[in-house]
Amino acid sequence: MDKQKQNWDISFDMHLKKYKEIEPFEAAERTNLEFDPEQSRFMLHTLGHQLYAEWPEFKLIPVDNETCPKFLCEFQMQVLALRVLYLGIYAPLTGNFKAYRDLPWGGVYDANFNGRCIKRFAHSFGFKPDVFEKAAEKLGGKKLDLGDIAYEFPFLGGVACRFILWKPDEEFPPSAQILFSDNSVLMYNAEDLAAVGGVIISTLKEMA
Repeated sequence: MDKQKQNWDISFDMHLKKYKEIEPFEAAERTNLEFDPEQSRFMLHTLGHQLYAEWPEFKLIPVDNETCPKFLCEFQMQVLALRVLYLGIYAPLTGNFKAYRDLPWGGVYDANFNGRCIKRFAHSFGFKPDVFEKAAEKLGGKKLDLGDIAYEFPFLGGVACRFILWKPDEEFPPSAQILFSDNSVLMYNAEDLAAVGGVIISTLKEMA
């Protein structure tokens, strides 16, 4: 088994155990998410779509199964949802964004994030920015005046992520940058945020 997959399996099992022990109304207040006691489930919002997270027996279910990208209910997203619900702390957006390397632990993991997310994003969409634009619009992205084309995406836990592309020219290949809202460190750790980047890229590719 690949080491990264093994680490995610361990994270899922650990988070699931903790999730079953939370007090749901405390979790809802801490994360600024809705909890429906009659249905015993949380309402989650991410990338322009809504998901239910059942409690205490965890299950992630799209509100609209017809339009919701399948990747938003797959394994990495399940781990992120569990992490947010049992550990996350909500803070409103301030309008400040940071590169991964500028986050508290970013310098240690930046090379990994660069290969896993930034280069992957540039390779996936750098030569077809029109495809990125169409996929971004489907995911509730807000167009920004940054780079050659950029979008800001709302993600689980009230955080936001900015994906910026620069088109190739005669001298340079396409390049990219990913920025995170400064409240993201209250919801996610280093590995989680790398997964956030990966989930958004995979969902964009699915929409494309």
